[in-house]
Amino acid sequence: MAEIGIGILGGGYMGKAHAVAMAAVGAVFETALRPRLEMVCATTPESAERYRAAYGFARATDDWQVLVNDPKVEAVIIASPQSTHRAVALAAFALGKPVFCEKPMGATLDDAIAMTKAAAGQISMVGYNYVRTPATQHARHLIASGAIGDITWFRGEHVEDFYADPQAPATWRTEGDANGTVGDLAPHMINCALALMGPIDRLIAEIETVHTSRPGGDVTNDDQAQLMCRFANGALGQMHFSRIQTGRKMGYAYEITGTKGAIRFDQEDQNALWLYQMDQNDAERGFSKILTGPAHPDYLPFCQGPGHGTGYQDQIIIEAKDFLEAIASGKNRWPTFQDGLDVYHVIEAIRASASAGRWQTVSS
Repeated sequence: MAEIGIGILGGGYMGKAHAVAMAAVGAVFETALRPRLEMVCATTPESAERYRAAYGFARATDDWQVLVNDPKVEAVIIASPQSTHRAVALAAFALGKPVFCEKPMGATLDDAIAMTKAAAGQISMVGYNYVRTPATQHARHLIASGAIGDITWFRGEHVEDFYADPQAPATWRTEGDANGTVGDLAPHMINCALALMGPIDRLIAEIETVHTSRPGGDVTNDDQAQLMCRFANGALGQMHFSRIQTGRKMGYAYEITGTKGAIRFDQEDQNALWLYQMDQNDAERGFSKILTGPAHPDYLPFCQGPGHGTGYQDQIIIEAKDFLEAIASGKNRWPTFQDGLDVYHVIEAIRASASAGRWQTVSS
């Protein structure tokens, strides 16, 4: 059993989640590589030391270059603002160090392209945790196995209400495209659509700022967006993204229709998947609720009882397991930086379509 030194940039919400995951993953999944929390980086020496003490790191720094260049840091997790992603990733790859980067990769498409080029031949992973729930992993299996036939239609949404109140004050979240709904929430559901359905061929989209000013300043990014699309497999699709969807807390949901059945899922009930199959008899035909359990991917290491469920932090632990397995085997696990770039191409097509008011082909 070998150790690997982990360096994490950022100690806030996601930095903590990754630190907890790396501390737990060896025991949960009995991974061949056992992470060692070597160094954490934050914006000030005081905050870095606070995170070090709280999360159990050996050392702390306020200089990301110190972390990346330290020989005891053998893999890098980027959980810092998007504007920092490119420089950190390129520096780590130049030293041959595996990189896990929170979504979306970089602050611009150019960042994502540069990061993907630098990742060629190396271990990379992007942090799309929601597709790792046992339920959504099972949905991918059902679709791939033909359980619901040929896919004809997809509807997906990622909607929350953290800015539904027009009097909620302006913050960093209301400034810049990268922090708007299309830059922040949309990538998760786009990633889900690509995972379940395959590439998007073309789309038409609208982007809207509903509350143009808030206490403390003007809003310079978007509140909500919608699109219609055609997937490369021929299926039609619709997606909606919002941070002002009153009443929704984690509305990451999708419906998929096939020629032999259908699937429904909602992240607010993340341990259930709804399945409809046409070969049921008329008296019993309808959606059936599947409660996740040990028979579903990545569930058993957490719990031996079906229906007991997994949670948000467990998704991050599953990510940590996949990242460590990729490093140990030398073979990348999905989603790689290339998969992250595919999401960015869809985002750029959304912005271009909304600006031009017409259908847009998605670059590959």
